[in-house]
Amino acid sequence: MKEEDILLKKLGKENSFKVPDGYFENLTSEIMNKLPEKEKVAFKEEPVSTWTRLKPLLYMAAMFVGAALIIRVASTDHKPATADDVAVTEVDTEVVVSDEMIDVAVDRAMLDDYSLYVYLSDASVE
Repeated sequence: MKEEDILLKKLGKENSFKVPDGYFENLTSEIMNKLPEKEKVAFKEEPVSTWTRLKPLLYMAAMFVGAALIIRVASTDHKPATADDVAVTEVDTEVVVSDEMIDVAVDRAMLDDYSLYVYLSDASVE
C-alpha cells in the first residue's frame, strides 16, 4: 500500500481543525472590548487672513513680471541692420556684396556646411 493510504486509514477523512461553538459570533465584540479607548482630537480652526488668500496671486503676478523681464533682456541683443552695416555696391549692372555681409547672412541662415554646399551646387546647375 501507499504511504498516503496508510495515513488516511489512521486519521480518516474528516477535518481535524475545529472552532469552539459561537466563536465567530462573539469575535467582533471581544476584539472591540480589548482595544483601548481612542481620544478625540479637537482641531483648532484659525481664521484665514487676507495675506494668506492673496499670496498665491501675488506670487503668480511676480512670476509673469519676471518672465516678461527675462524675455525683454534676452531680446535686446538683436539690433536691426543699418545702412552702414550693409556694403552693397553696383558695378556695371552686377551687384557686389561684401564678405562681411555674406558671413552675417550665412550665420543667420543657420546652415551647416553640407546644406550650404548642396544649395550652392544646385544653384550653379541652373
